[in-house]
Amino acid sequence: MSAKRYAIIGTGAIGGYYGARLQQSGCDVHFLLRGDYDHVKENGLVVESVDGDISLTQVNAYNNPADMPPMDVVVVALKTTQNHHLKQIMPPLNDGAIVLTLQNGLGIEDEIARLVPSAHVMGGLCFICSNKVGPGHIRHLDYGKIQLGAYSATNQPRGLTAAMVDIANDFRGANIPINVTDDLFMARWRKLVWNVPYNGLSVVLDATTEELMADEAIQTQILTLMTEVITAANTWAGHIGEASADRQIPMTWATEMFEATTRMKPYRTSMKIDFDQGRPLEVEAILGNPVRAAAEVGVAVPEMERLYAQLKAL
Repeated sequence: MSAKRYAIIGTGAIGGYYGARLQQSGCDVHFLLRGDYDHVKENGLVVESVDGDISLTQVNAYNNPADMPPMDVVVVALKTTQNHHLKQIMPPLNDGAIVLTLQNGLGIEDEIARLVPSAHVMGGLCFICSNKVGPGHIRHLDYGKIQLGAYSATNQPRGLTAAMVDIANDFRGANIPINVTDDLFMARWRKLVWNVPYNGLSVVLDATTEELMADEAIQTQILTLMTEVITAANTWAGHIGEASADRQIPMTWATEMFEATTRMKPYRTSMKIDFDQGRPLEVEAILGNPVRAAAEVGVAVPEMERLYAQLKAL
């Protein structure tokens, strides 16, 4: 059992799922909640999962970060639209504490590092289909893998650290597939190859992933968006250092992501769920930041710009 103490900030589709798995495996996990606090404090957490259901009748639940013990790892699973609250809801931190953000988009770690300068920042990219269906109730539909990397203020590759290995071992011990990368910056761009088209178009076209993939014209638009993301990413890699082959995203990655989606169970993206429920959309993290990054290195991304404008107009 790990000696690290984990805080989960944002006990929704992502934080609720991974936090429950960590607690089930024996890790010391503490959940900071808002609206669900009373329910979870009394009833615990339930996860319906394709990998085996979890029912935690008792969890360490808090509605005030000041009541939490000092943490070794703070897992941020809020929507990026809530990051401006992070300073106020950060629990006490032990020396050498790590803030691990499991959020979508580009430029996320830069923001976390500014908000919590005393912590070491890591990023985790979640490849998962999971929804919150009720208070303290998560439904995990498919996948679940995390890619973990350390933040670099200069967007350069970082070597693997002992802390990264320890966290990865804790997640593996909780039956969460995880691998570590020394290049978090390019890993984030790789994930945007999926997030930009599917999150954005699912809202603009009011569609599930299955419905998007059923239309040939939309398929063409998806592949065009993917190509723009890859071109911007590879240009950035050359802009900040040698454009070595291992920092380039091959165009075949678009085909791989496209084909993987055809095999995916019908799914409402996280942005579509937020839109349907009247919540703020992660437009800036997923579309705005990549569009601005592309402009910074002189890459034309007309389809991304159009999709960004459509989402901003909603």
